[in-house]
Amino acid sequence: MPKPLFNPVENLHFDAKTCFLTGTDLDKEESISVFPEWILDRFSLRDKRFKMLDRVTGIQYQDIQLPCSEEVRKALDSLEEEIHAAFTKGHDDVKKIPEERLFQWMGKIVYGVLYNDLCLEISRALQRAKGKEFKLSPLLKERFGMFHLMLQSLITPVEFKGIKPWSICIVKLKYSRDTFNYKDEPMNLNFSLGMNGFGIIACLQDNGIVGNHQKQIINKIGEKVLHPIQFEELCARFLYANYLLKYRSKYNIQTGEEKIIIESILPEEKGGQLFAPWDDNMFAQVLAGYWEPWGFAKNDIITPPDSPISFLENDYTYEFIEPESISLPY
Repeated sequence: MPKPLFNPVENLHFDAKTCFLTGTDLDKEESISVFPEWILDRFSLRDKRFKMLDRVTGIQYQDIQLPCSEEVRKALDSLEEEIHAAFTKGHDDVKKIPEERLFQWMGKIVYGVLYNDLCLEISRALQRAKGKEFKLSPLLKERFGMFHLMLQSLITPVEFKGIKPWSICIVKLKYSRDTFNYKDEPMNLNFSLGMNGFGIIACLQDNGIVGNHQKQIINKIGEKVLHPIQFEELCARFLYANYLLKYRSKYNIQTGEEKIIIESILPEEKGGQLFAPWDDNMFAQVLAGYWEPWGFAKNDIITPPDSPISFLENDYTYEFIEPESISLPY
């Protein structure tokens, strides 16, 4: 029988002695690292600072923690062992990971960062005005609460029926074993990671709509080994498309005696626009953030009325640009 459902987002119940996933009271403050221990060690990240959502506050990677029960710790240890083995081998093994397991792994990191962001904002609100509560909009409460429910598939039987609630794209990437390039955007549940010859991009609660929107370029990429600047452009496309997504993800939830069934509800095909209009000027601004390592500013990327430059598609023929033809450094 499924365990009682815990939703900490509804009442912003984030406490160091409450398990983040189950709501179990902890006898003492027990926690796990949001970023896996093997990643912290492999890429020497423990003492490095991670920028939080406000893009100002920096917290050492090793200090980004989640309160965790022993039951959840064991489930995460098993997941981590599976992911670690595949990630160490590279792209082909990563592609074999069941999407649900990959979602759980990515979701724990994104939720963990979000959890710490919310704790930070709650603390600041109390400091700014004594007794004043921090509040989330109803939309964000619904989004984050549903995300938390999906993560409970780690420790309780959950069936994702029909279309999966996420978009996940895995590509080959010209990255060495020593590169770890992680980005997230917790408000819209975006995730990207490049390392060891592969890249992963995910929108963790879009009901597959963004992935379908980007299907044409994904098909053009196929098995090509992307230049890093091409991967960053693909990440920017996913993030911006998810930002423009107007459809509010909806689900049918059935709680039975043996499992929870989560079914994505797709929008009806009635000619309505799923996305707000694509703004080349705004996309160029997003792209500039991703292309900063190569020295590109927004004005280098777009000169109105022309479209933004691309390293994925030829501006005139729309054919895929071969990675080997790009002379920029890796």
